[in-house]
Amino acid sequence: MSKNWIAGAIGKPGALHKSLGVPQGDTIPVGRIKKATHAENPTLAKRANLALTLRKLHHRSGGEC
Repeated sequence: MSKNWIAGAIGKPGALHKSLGVPQGDTIPVGRIKKATHAENPTLAKRANLALTLRKLHHRSGGEC
């Protein structure tokens, strides 16, 4: 696995915000992301699943874990 696989996985930054109708600077509520994982649109479901996966990664010091 390459060192920067996340950069390649996020092909269209901000697309999940746009499809869920959340402004770019705001945080998407976790409940909305979980609901989007069951969407009929497979692209939206994949983006929501990736968002949930990326939440589990460690953040730099000073951020949430």
